[in-house]
Amino acid sequence: MPQTDLPAFDAATAVTRTEGGGLVAALDPGWDVGGGILNGGYLLSVAARAALLDSPHPHPVAVSASYLRAPAAGPATLTVVPGPAGRTLAHAGVTLADATGPALTVQVTTATLGTDEPEYRHPAPEAPSPEQCSSVAEHRELAPPGVQVPGLSLRVDTRLDPATAGWAVGRPSGEPVLRAWMRFTDGRDPDPLALLTFADALPPTSFALGDLGWAPTVQLQVLVRALPAPGWCLVEARSSEIAGGWVDEDYRIWDSTGRLVAQSRQLARSPRRRVSPRDQVT
Repeated sequence: MPQTDLPAFDAATAVTRTEGGGLVAALDPGWDVGGGILNGGYLLSVAARAALLDSPHPHPVAVSASYLRAPAAGPATLTVVPGPAGRTLAHAGVTLADATGPALTVQVTTATLGTDEPEYRHPAPEAPSPEQCSSVAEHRELAPPGVQVPGLSLRVDTRLDPATAGWAVGRPSGEPVLRAWMRFTDGRDPDPLALLTFADALPPTSFALGDLGWAPTVQLQVLVRALPAPGWCLVEARSSEIAGGWVDEDYRIWDSTGRLVAQSRQLARSPRRRVSPRDQVT
């Protein structure tokens, strides 16, 4: 059962041992992207938490997942196969399965992250303050007909930068770029596990083109670069090409100090349905 005394994210990603030594989780239906489909970043956080249970290091730093199918909310089992472990790094393979069978296979590398200043950094993009951006949850009535507001948006406070949010008001930009501020709605501060969820929490970049259907993730890799400072994270996603039914997405995540704290790359199927601007709520 979910541990309701914990912050919502920690309860939803909790992994516990059975009497026989197995690992189980209760996948929370509230972390969906619409239609009961659980968010891929959320599932990645569950798998990484399982890998950390017996790791000699406290943080996930490189996580690579293959999504075999969408698991159902509810009971899930996790199988962790330890790999090589040393003074600075450890490796493990994790399989997440529901009653139907395996749904996600993940390679997790763990280490100890810090907050040291980088020797070189590319600056974060300019963005309005969170207060000047549009809350997905607060403007759910703007969702186009037939497009469900994901439960994820009620758990992760997502404030869309108006410069990349024209699609939400019937004016797609034609450039597959999305940018937003993120934090948990209950005020829980970000940490490396949270960054795994944030790295898949924006709508598909194809939304910016007016393609508002589900874009199922096929493969996702996340690199966590540093411990994030408390407060909002700025998240940007870009695609380099959408073609042949496939879309790639590159994420970069900066913490409240402007420090790059995570990056990700994923391959997904492009949405199967295009919603034209005239069908959207303006």
